[in-house]
Amino acid sequence: MIVWLNGTHGAGKTTTGALVQKLIPDSRVFDAEKVGETLMDITPALPGPGTDNFQDWPPWRPLVVETARRVLDYTGGTLVIPMTVLVEQYWREISAGLAQHSIEVRHFVLHADQDTLRRRIEGEHVVPSPFRLRHLAPYAEAARTWLHSAAEVVDTTHLTPDQAALRIAEAVGTRCP
Repeated sequence: MIVWLNGTHGAGKTTTGALVQKLIPDSRVFDAEKVGETLMDITPALPGPGTDNFQDWPPWRPLVVETARRVLDYTGGTLVIPMTVLVEQYWREISAGLAQHSIEVRHFVLHADQDTLRRRIEGEHVVPSPFRLRHLAPYAEAARTWLHSAAEVVDTTHLTPDQAALRIAEAVGTRCP
C-alpha cells in the first residue's frame, strides 16, 4: 500500500509523513523528490518545458511509479510518500501507473488555509522561499477544482503534526494507542 500525503508547501507533509511511518507497522518513507533531484543532476540538462519544477519532465512520473513498485516488491509493507502533486494530469498518470501494478493508494491532502500556509512558509527560513510561496495559488486552484475530491482531506490548520499523523494512520486501519 502507498499512503500518499499531498498538499502544498507548509501543510506539514514531511513532518507528518515521518510520524505516520512510525505509526504504521512495516512502513517506510519514500521521498519522490529524490527522483526529481536525480533528473535535475543529469548533464547536460534534460530538455524540458523551461520551468523549475521537475514534475514537468515526462520521465518523473513513471520513474516515481517504477521506484515505488520496485521498493514495495522488495520490502512489502507500506510506503509513505509525502509529495506535492498539483497538476491533475500528473496525479492521474501516477495513480494509474500504480493501479496497473495493483498497488493500493490512500491519497490524503494535508490542507491549511492560505494565511496559515503563508505564515508557516515564511517562518521556516530566514528568507521566505519564493518557490514555496509561488505554489500557494496553484494549490488553492487545485483544491478548488479537483484535488480535494480526489483525496481524503485532513485540515491541518489547527492540528499538530502528531494529530494529523494519528488521523491518517487510523484512516488506513492502524490501531494506535
